[in-house]
Amino acid sequence: MSDPHEEPDGWPCVLSEEVTSLLMDVTLPADVFGAVVTATVLINETRGEVPGATASAKWPEQRRMPLGPDGALGVAEYVIVAHAEPPQIVLTRVQLY
Repeated sequence: MSDPHEEPDGWPCVLSEEVTSLLMDVTLPADVFGAVVTATVLINETRGEVPGATASAKWPEQRRMPLGPDGALGVAEYVIVAHAEPPQIVLTRVQLY
């Protein structure tokens, strides 16, 4: 049993309505679906500090990360909401190529 006072490893990665709609689209290719799910896992496990992700110069809480091998599928955008209770990350948008 884990210690109830121990801080969890990751932060929840919540999907925006736009991303939820994208993932529910039955025509979405499986590799894109898998890449988005993989992105949410990486975002969760690293609390948004995904290797290779870039931060916005104007809004450092906003990040962009490549989707698929070397970003071949597109880009995922997310926002780290560290001061929320509980802290979370919102996957706000997915841009596909």
